[in-house]
Amino acid sequence: MNKIKVMTVFGTRPEAIKMAPLALELSRRPEFDALCCVTAQHREMLDSVLDIFQLRPDFDLDVMEPRQTLSTITAKCLLGLEKVFKQVRPDLVLVHGDTSTTFAGALAAFYQQIAVGHVEAGLRTWDRYSPFPEEMNRSMVGRLAELHFCPTAANRRNLEAEGITKGLFVTGNTVIDALRTTVRKDYTFSQDILNRLDYEKKDVILVTCHRRENYGQPMEDIMSALAFLAGTYDKFLEIVYPVHLSPVVQECAHRHLDGIPNVHLIPPLDVEEMHNLMARCYLVMTDSGGLQEEAPALGKPVLVLRRETERPEAVAAGTVKLAGVGYDEIVDMASGLISGSGEYDKMAHTVNPYGDGRACARIADAIAWHFGLRDTPPDEFGG
Repeated sequence: MNKIKVMTVFGTRPEAIKMAPLALELSRRPEFDALCCVTAQHREMLDSVLDIFQLRPDFDLDVMEPRQTLSTITAKCLLGLEKVFKQVRPDLVLVHGDTSTTFAGALAAFYQQIAVGHVEAGLRTWDRYSPFPEEMNRSMVGRLAELHFCPTAANRRNLEAEGITKGLFVTGNTVIDALRTTVRKDYTFSQDILNRLDYEKKDVILVTCHRRENYGQPMEDIMSALAFLAGTYDKFLEIVYPVHLSPVVQECAHRHLDGIPNVHLIPPLDVEEMHNLMARCYLVMTDSGGLQEEAPALGKPVLVLRRETERPEAVAAGTVKLAGVGYDEIVDMASGLISGSGEYDKMAHTVNPYGDGRACARIADAIAWHFGLRDTPPDEFGG
C-alpha cells in the first residue's frame, strides 16, 4: 500500500492545541506517512504545547522575531514553507483555522500545486476586520483548500453559501479531543495560587482578554468592569487573569487591577494548566475564540467579551452569551450569573455543540477516503 504523505503545519499555541491530537492520530495510522512542520510564529507558547503532547516536529522554521508584524510573519512563513514543501513534496498539507501561518501555509502549498486540507473550516463573522486579521485569513484559506473539515453543520453551510460545495466534512472540533488528554481530577498547578483557591466555596472566574480589536477603549471598559465586579462581590468572588504578554494588554490590566485582593494577575498558562483551571472554575469571561469551544465541553458558561463571534453555535445552544465590550453590559451580564440565578444552571448544563472527542478520527478517515484508501466516507458529527 502506498502511504499518503500528510504534513501538518502550525505556528501558534491555539493551533498547536488543536493540531497536536490530529498529528498524533495520523502518526498512529499505517496508511499515513505523517510529518509535522511548525513555523514558531509564537515560540515559547508553542513549545509548551508540543512538550505536553510529546510531539516533535520534523521541521521548525523558528520565524518569531522581536516586534514582528503581520507582513514579516507571513513573508517568512511563505518563504520557509516553500523550501520545506519542495524538499518533502507531501500529498496533502493540513493547516488550521485562521492565523498568518495558516494563510501562508495554504498559499505556499497552492504555489507548489499541493492539496490543502483546512481544519476548523467555515467559521465566519462576515466582518473582514473582526476578528482581525483572522476573518480574512480563514476566508482566503477556504478558497485555496480542497478538503474542508468543518466543526459543525453551520460551518459547512457557511462554505456552501460562498459556493464551496466539494470536499466538505463535518467532523466536530479537535479541541474536544485535546481535552481528553489534558484534564485530570488530580492535577496540581505549577502556580501555587491556583492550588490554594477554594473552588467549592468561591466563584472563581477565569478571564482572558488580548485581541487587537479590543485595544483602546474596549479594553479600558473591560478592565474597569472587572475591577467593579471584584469590589462588589469581594466576599465570594475570585478573578484569575492570565495576562497576555502583549505590552498593551499588560499595561492596561495592571493599571486597572493591581492591588485588588481577589484579582490574581498571573503569567500566561500552558494548555494543561488552562484546561484544568477551566475545569474547576465557575465562569469564563474571554475574547478568545478557542475558549468558547473548550469551556462548554467542561460545563462552564462563557461570557464573550466581543461584539460578535464566529462561533454562534454555542450562543444558539445557550452555553455562551455575547457580553460585548461596554462597561454596563459586561457588569450587568456578569452580575446576573454571579448571583447564582437559574440562568447560570441553564447555561452550565447545555450540551456542547462543538464535538464528541472523535474529530481527529473523522478527519483521518476523510483523508483516507479522499485518497482512495477507504471505501466509505466518515460518519458526520451530529449526524
